[in-house]
Order: sequence, then structure tokens, then C-alpha cells
Amino acid sequence: MKLFAAAVSLLMPITVLAQEGRAQFDAAAAERFAKLALECVHKEYPNKISHTMNSDADVAPPRTLTPAFFGCYDWHSSVHGHWLLARLARRFPDAPFAGPAREALRKSLTAENLQTEAAYLRGEGRASFERPYGLAWLLQLSTELREWDDPDAREMLANLRHLEEATLERLNKWLPKLSHPIRIGEHAQTAFALGLMLDYARATGNTEFAKLLTEKARKFYGNDKNAPLAYEPGGEDFLSPALGEADVMRRVLPPAEFARWLKEFMPQLPTNAKADWLPVAVSPDPSDPKLAHLDGLNISRAWMLEGIVSGLPPNDSRRPAFTAAAEAHHRAGLAAVTGEHYEGGHWLGSFAVYLVSQRGIQPTAR
Repeated sequence: MKLFAAAVSLLMPITVLAQEGRAQFDAAAAERFAKLALECVHKEYPNKISHTMNSDADVAPPRTLTPAFFGCYDWHSSVHGHWLLARLARRFPDAPFAGPAREALRKSLTAENLQTEAAYLRGEGRASFERPYGLAWLLQLSTELREWDDPDAREMLANLRHLEEATLERLNKWLPKLSHPIRIGEHAQTAFALGLMLDYARATGNTEFAKLLTEKARKFYGNDKNAPLAYEPGGEDFLSPALGEADVMRRVLPPAEFARWLKEFMPQLPTNAKADWLPVAVSPDPSDPKLAHLDGLNISRAWMLEGIVSGLPPNDSRRPAFTAAAEAHHRAGLAAVTGEHYEGGHWLGSFAVYLVSQRGIQPTAR
């Protein structure tokens, strides 16, 4: 009964947020997401590691291998769990959760921990470690700390420098060699990662990296037509291949050009305010770590749809259809962020915060 009551307590404010929209994203609503991250960033087990071993010396527990990001079930979820805490502590500095969030961040993001992380990333046989998804989120964490005018944030950003540099080394070696996009609905998807990386590059003034990312997006997706939306979603998707592609292209193309590209890419779009052209996904088992992905798909679809709208000209006739679908997915996605099952609770809060705080929608130079 206590577990049920806790789940209901967590669900109710999130349900209100899902029903009433972004206006309700206050400190009380944010606290529910912060608790999800605080409960997992230093929770070592269960743990799903992606670890290449070169000898017996590489046999070690997660807290030794990656001492900053060993919690939240896997490395990438730990990284965006820390991003969540930084974003919410920055946005709600006086909230009850802000102190514990700062403490958790300071505990993880020490110079020693992050030097070990950088050495691990540069280790033999780890060229593809967390590429591109986890590395893209690492750059988002760096962006968040850079934009946070706070002494703790500046110290943690300085500590993060070696890992950030190692991440950029990996990506700058990989992207020029990547000959084709990766069009799936899970971690390896190229479009989603390019979008997060491009936001980082522009926020940090890394013009060379931004140029590389822009060129890759144009090469991979610039001539795409007739997106097969009817083939989505896959049973374990948490990202939409089609919407992810459109969401990165709105970052690359000016509004008028993006509108023309989108007409070729999604010619089937309606021009009314109905949402049924993109049905909401339903997870058949939120306790299954892969099937729970569909709850996250609704959230990521919502922010991608909102991103697409932000990139279209104000008078574009497709805006009502995108907006209606975004609202339907927004409601369904947030209602699923209950924390009842760790399989979803260790990562869905980060997706929810990315959506409701509109992290991916901000003025950026094209």
C-alpha cells in the first residue's frame, strides 16, 4: 500500500502538468522529476554496462570504471540524469530539491571522477562507446553548466573539461567518416544526436563543429522525400526517425527553405487541427526496459513536433496539425512518468524536463 500511495503521489502532479500544459511547470511540478534523478544518479545496481575489456585489469564494478556516471542503470541515463538536476537547480534555485541536487552534482562531478571518465573514454577499444547518444547528452550537460551563472556550476564545468574534450575528439574523428545516416528509433539514431550536438556547438561558439554538423545534416537528409510515417513506431522506439530528421533540419534550414523541404519530406501532412495523423503510442508493459521505450517516444515526439513548429513560417498551414499532435503526445507522455517502474523511472524524467522546459527550442543562428 505504501508503494502504491507513493506512486499515486508522484503521478498526480505530473498528470496535472500533462493536462494543463507548460504553465504548470513550477517548482512543485519540477520536484517530481528531480526526485526521480536523485533516486538514481548514485544507485549503482541494477546496471547495464557497455564495457570493452582488454584484460583482467578491466574487470571492475561500474563505480570504479566510470565514477561520475555509474548510476541510473546505464551511462547515458546517468549523464542526462545529472543534466536534469543541473537544469532544475538552475531554474528553481530556491526549491527544496535544489540543495540535494547541488550536493549530488558536486559528489559526481569532481575533478578526479571526471579525469577517470576521460581516461576511460580514451581507452583502447572504446571508440564507439556511447556514440552518439550518450556523448550528445554529455555535451548538453556541458551546455547547461556553461549557461548557469553559479560558482558551483563553473567549478563543475572546469572539472568536466577533459571529458568534454575527449568527447569532441571522438565525435570529430567519427562524423567525417560516417558515410550514411542511422535511421532507427533508438540510441544510435543520427538525427537526434546531431540536433543536440548542434545546439551545443552554437551555444559554445564552436563554429567548426557547428559547420561539420550542419554539413552532415544537409548531406544525410537534404534530399529525403516521402518519409514512411506509416512504418512508425517500432516496438522498442523512444525516438521517431522521421520527426527526429525534421527536428534537426529545422535547426539547419531557414524557415522558408525548411517549409519547402518539409513539403517534400512529409507530403501526407493534413492542414487541419486534428492529431489523428500521428497516433499516440501505448507501452504494452512499462516494467519491461525495452517496451517502456514507447512511453519516452511520446515525450520525444512532443518536443520534436514543437521544434518543427518553431522552425516553420508563422503562416504555414501545417502548424495546426503539428501543434495538435504535440499536445496529444505531451499529455500521454507526461502521464507515464510515474516512477512506478525503475525501467522507465531512471530516464523518463530527463525526457520530461527536456520537453516541459523547452530545452531544444531557443533562438539559434542558422
